[in-house]
Amino acid sequence: MSFSNKTVIVTGAGKGIGKGIALAYAENGANVIVAEMDEKTGSQTVHTIKEQGGEALFVQTDVRKETEIISLMETVNQAYGRIDILINNAGKGVFKPLFDLSIEEWDDVIQTNLRSVFLGSREAAKYMMQNEEGGAIVNIASTRAIMSEPNSESYAATKGGIVAITHALAASLSNERITVNAISPGWIETGDYAKLSKTDHEQHFSKRVGKPEDIARACLYLTAKENDFVTGINLVVDGGMTRKMIYEE
Repeated sequence: MSFSNKTVIVTGAGKGIGKGIALAYAENGANVIVAEMDEKTGSQTVHTIKEQGGEALFVQTDVRKETEIISLMETVNQAYGRIDILINNAGKGVFKPLFDLSIEEWDDVIQTNLRSVFLGSREAAKYMMQNEEGGAIVNIASTRAIMSEPNSESYAATKGGIVAITHALAASLSNERITVNAISPGWIETGDYAKLSKTDHEQHFSKRVGKPEDIARACLYLTAKENDFVTGINLVVDGGMTRKMIYEE
């Protein structure tokens, strides 16, 4: 799948899954915009892409703020003349006991994870509509949208919301030739993969913990023009963990 001459925005691309996604699009010929609040990590991702011969631009962006999302899209359009793909990846988690979670913390997670998807999709779609072939949006949700551990209320709420807004957006933007899909990653290790134990890997049908590249390849699939029959879905990429029955021995 070639993304030559395509312009791709990846939010939260300074590290982790977002960085892996940005690198994958650059390797496949896209112009990549690293929309990241942290200037240091965002610039490092751009530097890595350019070192590898790719094209990238860093745009410092607080995805919670409407004005900054609007400015991001204007900047990208001015730089490359088009917006083809948006990956709404930016997110955060606050895992605290229910009775200790403040409303300010709740609101911050909601705005960072869910409000950003609405704002980003709405503003990017305005430019995608101008493309003859439309565009593609992928929202990064989580398997925590469908299963939970204690003390994850705000994070779970946003990821469940992302899955729901995905099919709503797919319906609303269908006449504009814009596909909208979600990806729900399972355990994706963004630290030292070598430190994982055999037990960690054996929890999965795949017999391994996931890597950012696994999510990046799923993004490439969902945004390739050849796959525009796929829209409104939530693609679970978790090594089978959510399908595994676990019993105490």
